[in-house]
Amino acid sequence: MSFTKLKSQVMVECLNINCVSVSDPGWTSINRGVLICDECCSVHRSLGRHISIVKHLRHSGWPPALLQMVQTLASNGANSIWEHSLLDPAQVQSGRRKPNPQDKVHPTKSEFIRAKYQMLAFVHKLPCRDDDGVTTKDLSKQLHSSVRTGSLETCLRLLSLGAQANFFHPEKGTTPLHVAAKAGQILQAELLVVYGADPGAPDINGRTPMDYARQAGHMELAERLVECQYELTDRLAFYLCGRRPDHKNGHYIIPQMADRYTPNLDLSELAKAAKKKLQALNNRLFEELAMDVYDEVDRRENDAVWLTTQNHSTLVTERSAVPFLPVNPEYSATRNQGRQKLARFNAREFATLIIDILSDAKRRQQGKETSKPFDKKLPLFPDPVDPGIDDDQHDYDSVASDEDTDSELTTQNNNNTQRSNRAKRVVMKPCSCGCGCSSSMGRSSEEEGGGELGEPNPSLPCTEDVILKTEQVTKNIQELLRAAQEFKHDSFVPCSEKIHSAVTEMASLFPKRPALDAVHCSLRLLASSASRLQVECRKAAPSEPGAPAVDYQLLTQQVIQCAYDIAKAAKQLVTITTREKKQ
Repeated sequence: MSFTKLKSQVMVECLNINCVSVSDPGWTSINRGVLICDECCSVHRSLGRHISIVKHLRHSGWPPALLQMVQTLASNGANSIWEHSLLDPAQVQSGRRKPNPQDKVHPTKSEFIRAKYQMLAFVHKLPCRDDDGVTTKDLSKQLHSSVRTGSLETCLRLLSLGAQANFFHPEKGTTPLHVAAKAGQILQAELLVVYGADPGAPDINGRTPMDYARQAGHMELAERLVECQYELTDRLAFYLCGRRPDHKNGHYIIPQMADRYTPNLDLSELAKAAKKKLQALNNRLFEELAMDVYDEVDRRENDAVWLTTQNHSTLVTERSAVPFLPVNPEYSATRNQGRQKLARFNAREFATLIIDILSDAKRRQQGKETSKPFDKKLPLFPDPVDPGIDDDQHDYDSVASDEDTDSELTTQNNNNTQRSNRAKRVVMKPCSCGCGCSSSMGRSSEEEGGGELGEPNPSLPCTEDVILKTEQVTKNIQELLRAAQEFKHDSFVPCSEKIHSAVTEMASLFPKRPALDAVHCSLRLLASSASRLQVECRKAAPSEPGAPAVDYQLLTQQVIQCAYDIAKAAKQLVTITTREKKQ
């Protein structure tokens, strides 16, 4: 479908009154199913791909089915999903509104965009009580059923509420992608993959969605699912050499280093050392690095398109730039620092890294294992600017916590915001049990450490007591997140006091000097995060006359980050206690 036809069929979503006044919208947010103008594109990009996957409609390569999916969502009112509460006349009376065309991008429109897509402040809210609320499992079952139809907007709405794209139906033995593939719903398959569905996931009998599509005679869909499975390595190869494999004669293209990158093909000692470190990474860490490089390729390509299309207009300013990958709160501080450092690689260094990743992805997919373990104390790759830099030093602003947060410890809406838009994974050889997973995927850091948690420890509290205290912490965090979503900054302090009290009660269950290092670290993170949360929340209190104005956007981000760290630490303690008691 051509861009002209697409534009003529949809009402463009943007802050300028749905972009009615904008004659040439050039960009789209793929996972949100909306079109956006140049003015708001930079704000969407600054949110990060985990919030908004931005792509240019004319100057970027488009798989036909993906473009058709965006067209279908945009023309069927996907924007109303993200502005659900704003359609209520009562909201107008309360003062909530969309910015006017004459409003400035910063801060008015940018704050609205963040509230709309990052905080999900206007989406339909489900009841929070367990006895009358709809669970994530219920939503996921609805998604599992809905993908057999052509109603994309229904499935997007379910995903926005927290339905899981990789949900495994306990009775059916399949995921939503299996259902869409069997029904030949290629656009539903595109939407599910955008939200993280695994094209190679096996059903209860070991069959993949590609198998379902082939058996049902949907060959075009089957071929597209293969392309989706190899999206990461295909994108990296195309970035360097402008070619993709056809996946009939092979799944990998390994570009050669061009003379324009290096006249001397002899690798430096630094490059050789980096390659050895990369080869020694376990599958999980290698996959994370490859996904981060994928995101950096996307950032660089969008930067190039942005500069090309703006023609030195007034939109090309420092505030419209995205100089490095935005922070993803799901990732550790170390990983976020490494992601940001990727922007400092020059063309030759970045090309070398991509070629090494492609070569090693092929080696791992063919089942050639590494010969020695990776020392996690070493950086994933050397710094291209200063090889001697201390990785403990922060080169940018404070970033996220050290572990992924658990979806059950955050609200459904925030969970979906952070987890819905992941880059494609690297395809690697399945583990020996034939479950289809990579050999180290899904294992915790404790498991990979070879029994770091040690023998059963009778000094640990009862698992049920830890879970009860965690539930109280979680309940208070949810209250805080709702206040943040609704811009009730005056509720920050009382919410933080409740959280701190619940955290203190939870920590009191454990010995003051726990024998396990993992418990000690988790307790320390729990206490420090609760204290930091109190400090941040107090900044929302009314300031003295003449004091600098509070940046509520930044403050809210810091508050949410502290809440994530608390939830993560609580989750770690539950996991450790449960595992130790089972031994």
